[in-house]
Amino acid sequence: MRTLIVNCRVVSPGIDLASGAVLIENGTISSICDGGSPLPPAGNVIDGTGLTAMPGFVDVHCHGRNNFDFCDASEEGVRRIARGKLEEGVTTLLPTTLTLPEEQLRATLETIARYDGSGCRLPGVHLEGPFINVKCCGAQNPAYVRLPDAEEVRRLNAVYPVKKVSFAAEAEGAPALTAELCRMGIVPSCVHSAAKYGEFKRCYLEGMRNLSHFCNQMTPLHHRDIGLVGAGLLEDDVFLEFICDKLHICPDMIALVFKIKGPDRIQLISDAMRASGMPDGEYTLGGLPVIAKDGAARLKEGGALAGSVLQLNVALKNVAEITKLPLAELVKSTSYAQAQALGLPGIGKLEPGFRADIVLLDAAWKVRKTFVDGEIRFEA
Repeated sequence: MRTLIVNCRVVSPGIDLASGAVLIENGTISSICDGGSPLPPAGNVIDGTGLTAMPGFVDVHCHGRNNFDFCDASEEGVRRIARGKLEEGVTTLLPTTLTLPEEQLRATLETIARYDGSGCRLPGVHLEGPFINVKCCGAQNPAYVRLPDAEEVRRLNAVYPVKKVSFAAEAEGAPALTAELCRMGIVPSCVHSAAKYGEFKRCYLEGMRNLSHFCNQMTPLHHRDIGLVGAGLLEDDVFLEFICDKLHICPDMIALVFKIKGPDRIQLISDAMRASGMPDGEYTLGGLPVIAKDGAARLKEGGALAGSVLQLNVALKNVAEITKLPLAELVKSTSYAQAQALGLPGIGKLEPGFRADIVLLDAAWKVRKTFVDGEIRFEA
């Protein structure tokens, strides 16, 4: 059956139709029509009056939602997270792990491998750690930090595809790990790191082109060594993950980075933990107690930010209000930059031949419908 979404604003990288229509056939986008064109016939017509159609969001850094964490290794938890993310417009998700023992990481990936596909798409996982700097752990557990080990990654990748590994660029063996990950088709990224620019550059020369949760738990810009923040701004081809909850990064820094870098290389992420989508209260992250209150998740001991409770539609709303950039530009940072960074074909645009992964947002940035492969999987 052909599905036609009509009377909606259509926004995709470089495209903004005030009134348009999207035709879906066999799980892919068949055509995009503007308001003045004759509409093709379809057996299923959906009225999108007052709504904006955008490519489904891609969240490459998310630990949990709905009081579940992927590292719980719970099949119900994986389903609940993957379905819950649809409510914020996410159609593709990288389950993100924590700095934990290999056996626990393996159990997590084995559980994800049994996912029934009923929510958003899970093409692979993001290993955040365990090869980080113990002095830059943030909310990661320092007890399980270890040196880079390509063989550990290889073993985990055999269980379920590893799409991305985030580690400290200054760690012993980090350049060699970078090169090996690139050979394996896995994206190397730097995070939880005290690397100087020169240490990052050694990994950059081996293929590192990503910085995870940019500005957080990484060396700041300084006039004697530009550090990782400076590296992200200086190197044009480096992709930046960005937590735009206005807590991890202040509005002025959000505006500055978008002005210097542009949306093409910025990936909006949630870095959400199990308290996302839940009421305020006490939760855990990697076994560490966390207090979620007033839109922030912080370690109970010390008060450090412990992931977020951010949702991707809210991240987009924040960035739109802060930067005032056209939505046809900002939409690059919700999905297409992620698809480019990870080498995921056929997602991130509303164009003929692309997957029919679509989110319909209302004027208040609330998600009204989420489609995966042309199927409505969430409806408010």
